[in-house]
This record gives sequence, C-alpha cells and structure tokens, in this order.
Amino acid sequence: MLYLPAIAFGRFARVAIRRFRPGGGSALPGLLLSKVAPKLLAKSLRSFPQGLVVITGSAGKSTTTKMVVAIARAHGLHVFTNPSTANIRQGFFSAIIERSNLFGRIPGDIAILEMDEGHAESITAEVAPRIVTLLNVLEDQLDRFVDPALVREKLAEVADRATQTVLLNADDQNILLIDKEKQLAEKQFFGIASNVLGESDLGVAPTYLSEIARPKVAAEVANLNGKRCTVHIAEREAIFDLPNRGMHYALDAVAALSTAASILGDQFDLELAERVLNELPPVFARGETVTINGQEVEFVLVQNPTSFQLNLDNLDLPVERLMIAIGRDVHDPSWLWTVDFSKLSRVDVVSGYNCAEIALRLAYENVEMDFVDEDLFVAIDNFLALPAPAAGVKTVLFSADAMRRLRRHLGFTSPDEVER
Repeated sequence: MLYLPAIAFGRFARVAIRRFRPGGGSALPGLLLSKVAPKLLAKSLRSFPQGLVVITGSAGKSTTTKMVVAIARAHGLHVFTNPSTANIRQGFFSAIIERSNLFGRIPGDIAILEMDEGHAESITAEVAPRIVTLLNVLEDQLDRFVDPALVREKLAEVADRATQTVLLNADDQNILLIDKEKQLAEKQFFGIASNVLGESDLGVAPTYLSEIARPKVAAEVANLNGKRCTVHIAEREAIFDLPNRGMHYALDAVAALSTAASILGDQFDLELAERVLNELPPVFARGETVTINGQEVEFVLVQNPTSFQLNLDNLDLPVERLMIAIGRDVHDPSWLWTVDFSKLSRVDVVSGYNCAEIALRLAYENVEMDFVDEDLFVAIDNFLALPAPAAGVKTVLFSADAMRRLRRHLGFTSPDEVER
C-alpha cells in the first residue's frame, strides 16, 4: 500500500498531460514519482528473478538495448525495458508508472535497460546489476561531461558492481583502462576485426596514456559490406543486415550478441538471434525511415560531435534533399565546429533554436543553404513541400530537442510506446 497513492498520482498526471499535449506526459510524472517515492525504483528493479542488465556508454545504447531485448524476447523471456530511450532516473520512474501495478511490481523475468552514463553510477549503487555492457567513451557534451575521464570513472564503478559478467569493447582504450584499473574478474570482450575497422577509431576519446594491448575477444565483427554484417561468436558465424548503415551499428550488434549470449547461457540460439537481428527495424530517429504524405523521410539523430560525424560520414552523399535542425538541447554549440562538414555541398533547410549557429558553421565551409528559419514547424513544412529527390529519400539530421518537437508536429506522438 505504501506506493499505491504515488503511482496512482503519477498515472493521473500522465493522462492529464497527454490529454492537452499529445506525445507528452513521460518526463514530468516520472520526476514527480521520483520525489515522492524515491526508493520505488530500487525496489522494482530488485524484483526480477533473472536480475538487471545494464547497457551503457557514450553512444549506441538505444540500438544495442533494442537488439538485446528483441533477442531475449525471441528466446521466451518476459523483459522489462525502457522503450522510449528515456535512460535517466526520472525516465525509469516513468516506465514504472506505465508498466507496474499500483504496488510498484512489474511483471517480467528480467530487466534490460539502457542507462545514461551519468545516471548509471548512482542507480547501480542502489541495485547491483547482474550483467553490465560497456560500449565506449567518446568526446561528449562538454557542458555536461567536462572530460572523458569523468565518464570513464563512472563507468568503472558500474562495471565493478556486476554480479555475473561485464562485457567490454576491446577497441576502446578507455574501456580497457577500466578493466586494468578495476581488475574485473568475470569479463568478456567484443570488438571489430582490424581489417574491418581500418583507420577508424569510431570516435573514441583518447586517454593520452600508453596503449593497452587488445585482449582476446569472444565476439567480433569479421566483415561489413554496407548493411550486411558478419559476426564470429563462440566459434560460430552469424550473418545479418544491420538496421542502418555504419560501422557503429556493427559495434552495437556484436555487443548485443555478446550480451544476449551472457544472459541466456546454454539457452542461447545463435540462428534465432541472427533472424531477429535481420528483421529488426532501427530505433526511432536512429536511421528510421517513415512515410509522410506519401514520401519517404529518413530521420537521423545526432547528439554529440562523434555522433554527428559518424552519421554524417555514413550518409550516401550528396544527399539531394537534406534538412539539419539543432535544438535547445545543444547548450554549448561550439562543438559544432569540431564536426567536419567539408563533404557537404548544400543543405535545403536549416532550423531549430540553434539554427544561426549551425548556419554559421555551414557557411564557413561554403555549404549552400536554401532556407534558414528558427521555427521548426515552418521549416519542416517547407522541407516536405520540396520536390521528391530523383534518387534516395529526404533526410533530416536533428538533435534530440528538435527530434522530439518535429516528431510531435508530424503526428508521431507516442515514441515512448515504441516496443523493442
């Protein structure tokens, strides 16, 4: 009975907000519940018979988690997850409001959650995870993470709390440094074969320390041709199409297979996992293609310098119809100057709260811009009114704030109800 009034109040707030703001109602009810019942999250996460799995790092969390959850469900597990990609504390409280009964109990065998690298440390201090997957440490938003070393320190604490296994990216020196400093006992490594990775480092942050030798991996991307990916795991081979182009998606896939194998143990069926990954659509706004008024539009989310660069480099340039929207979430737009836009020749539409900042950056690279307007809704309507491209699809690159506003404007009002 202790949590019944709090959860009931949270649900009322969620319904009330969504009545007046379609697509809203996720963040505020979770924040309110976290204030009135702060211990509810730990209680709920401890209730799953097969424990808690945490997937964290600077980038790739949403796609990796979607893959792991889909594989686990295909194997018959009843999984609790955070499908809205709300990966901070109040987001988890929002998920409890949606999925639990009035006593805070959530049905399910296991919780598989992506966690923001800044929040995972405090949450796992309350609930020890069974399995932790560390994806990477990138140069991120300086207004939030002053130095990659701070992220590394937080992830090290999370990894040290795993009660069963830690899955680690063998191609990130930050992750190897965590292993070296913590002397993790139960661990496995995943990575990308050197001939596939080539000169790319996938944007991992430098440590400025002596290089640690790459350890032996249990799972590895052996080949990547467009979206077609080959992974070697447990002396077997899986071949499937990634949800979108880009080597960073291949890293997500090998991390997901490693995590799923660790969760399922002897019950892990690689052929089943291969089929699941082959059929899996992208997470919303991560290379998602939607049909709007009879025309296909690709949405690509960019969240930090590395994310922007990787997604930009993996576009089939030149893109005939391109919109870039940078919203209020980019508190320090100076990082836009670290992104290389030299391969772009023109952009149809530029918008968002920081449209002047991104327009200045593009102008410095002599990129032609046809329409610049801070009003996102005017901008997207103008973009959609443009003639269809002769080849490919219209593409929108946007930051998280612009993504949420545009999706709501276009009628995609329930991104937090997208099931993984």
